[in-house]
Amino acid sequence: MARKDTMNALLTRGISEENVEKLLSKYNTMKAISDAGVSELEELGIPSEEAADIISKLSKRASTKAVSKPKETVEEVEIVNMELVSNPHEYTETEKQILDICEKENLELPLKVVVDIASRIQDKGLTDDEVKAITEKAAEMCERRRMDPNESVGIMAAHSIGEPGTQMNMRTFHYAGVANVNVTSGLPRLIEIVDARRVPSTPSMTVPLVGIAAEDENVARHVSYEIETTTLLNVATLETDITNMRLIVRPDPRRMDDRGITMDDIYERLNKIKVLRGLVQIEGYDIIITSDEPSYKKLQQIFDAAKTAKIKGIDGVSRAVLSKEGSTWKIITEGSNLKEVMKVQGVDATKVKTNSILEVADVLGIEAARNLLINEGRDTLSAAGTVDIRHIMLVADLMTNDGYVKAIGRHGISGRKSSVLARAAFEITAPHLLHAAMNGEVDNLEGVAENIIVGQPVTLGTGAVNLIYTPKRG
Repeated sequence: MARKDTMNALLTRGISEENVEKLLSKYNTMKAISDAGVSELEELGIPSEEAADIISKLSKRASTKAVSKPKETVEEVEIVNMELVSNPHEYTETEKQILDICEKENLELPLKVVVDIASRIQDKGLTDDEVKAITEKAAEMCERRRMDPNESVGIMAAHSIGEPGTQMNMRTFHYAGVANVNVTSGLPRLIEIVDARRVPSTPSMTVPLVGIAAEDENVARHVSYEIETTTLLNVATLETDITNMRLIVRPDPRRMDDRGITMDDIYERLNKIKVLRGLVQIEGYDIIITSDEPSYKKLQQIFDAAKTAKIKGIDGVSRAVLSKEGSTWKIITEGSNLKEVMKVQGVDATKVKTNSILEVADVLGIEAARNLLINEGRDTLSAAGTVDIRHIMLVADLMTNDGYVKAIGRHGISGRKSSVLARAAFEITAPHLLHAAMNGEVDNLEGVAENIIVGQPVTLGTGAVNLIYTPKRG
């Protein structure tokens, strides 16, 4: 912990500035001071009574001290957090039975597997022998699928994903069960995923509805109009009056009523646009926008600004189409704005999905982005064949283990490898080698690509073992 934080923590406990200076001349952390005895503090020139008082103050638990105080030591903060989030799993009778079998038979099963097995066989009326047979079979399957030490998991994952990837068709779009809503699929989508594109070529969202909106088509359509961006051309027609240098907006009452828009909504929205500000007025059933100067160029600018004016909806969502799944309605969108869509009334915010991975990382966090990477990769590759989910999980972990989503490429993971030869083997070979030579970089030949380049065994699998045999001299 920083010296300043330690000083503030000591002063907060009522220790004099003089004694604080003496303590910090030898110790850097609160833990080091509390571990020291009274005799060690006396050696710093602190009287024995004051030294004993300091030790007693530091030995008290942080939770019994004042509610508001400066940041404590790293060790104390970790202890408090552990106490707050500690929620041990309470084993059911079936789980205890499986764990007892594992202990008696010396079997190894992950806790998640134990919980999954217990949830499936609970209340099935199985005998002890049947539960034991299931547990032994699960342990056997788990052991058979365990990776060996120094296994080339990265190479295997690359092979597993790359082989069906080369067989995928180049068809860019398919219908997502709704007319005229296109979503990128196949190889282009796989490339988008591993490149961690900020904006997918066809961003889309699946928006489940709740309550009456999920059951009533009219209510669901109303929710879709709250999400879909409504421009002026969606609810009105535009006429240019060149003689009087003005633009006439003729609203369509039926379309305005469908989308819940009034004349005042259109008037207020148009007045917020910089080019149109102060030029808009309502005349009868029409809205007139008069040019403030006799210029055809200015009239064209007014027309362009008016026709693209957003009247209602969420930015980034160009279309929102209803789709029925079973007896419930949901919305499929073109465009994505996860943060704002989750706020719309009638939307099931906990189940909204988007195909924009980086947007999920920004809104919901890196763990949600990792899950989306796995799901999108699995769904995309499922059309070309079955890929073990662990290979896709390995790629997702590699792309997100730093707390943000990285691409697999020279601007991401491959470009950050410590090995010069590995970076040069991927792309732009000459610049990598030239840059490394200028900076005096050293390649320790620890990875796969660099060892293959120089023609020596890779330090994985059997190559990770060095065996030296010295024969006896006769």
